[in-house]
Amino acid sequence: MAKALIVYSTRTGETQKIAELIAEGLRFSAVDVTLMEVKDVKKAAALAGYDAYVFGAPTYHGEMTAGMKTFLFLAEKAELAGKVGGAFGAFGWSGEAPERIFETMARIFNMNMTEGPLMLKSASLEGGMKMAQNYGRQIGQKIT
Repeated sequence: MAKALIVYSTRTGETQKIAELIAEGLRFSAVDVTLMEVKDVKKAAALAGYDAYVFGAPTYHGEMTAGMKTFLFLAEKAELAGKVGGAFGAFGWSGEAPERIFETMARIFNMNMTEGPLMLKSASLEGGMKMAQNYGRQIGQKIT
């Protein structure tokens, strides 16, 4: 069975909800999913053994959270080149965090990315639940 790791940072819980919905979409595609908050990832070795990686953070004052920035430096050491990847995040006014995470994964880590990052104001607004689940399905289809 294919395995995916979702690592997220959250301030208000909204990004965590999106992560959980993406995980559901991956599970619909028969993918074994592990969810982790960035603060729980201490070493690059914790990222080993997955077929897909999905990283997410909210945008706050035009930036991603400090925890996600630190995590991305750690993830750079994990040799993720060629692995399937996706990025997501919640935002209020802008959406820089998921875009920057996506670009880091694509350009610096050289990952096989899905089509664009998932950017939602909320998992419960404007079809957000279905969009997040579908994003998980897309990633699942890429690895299964």
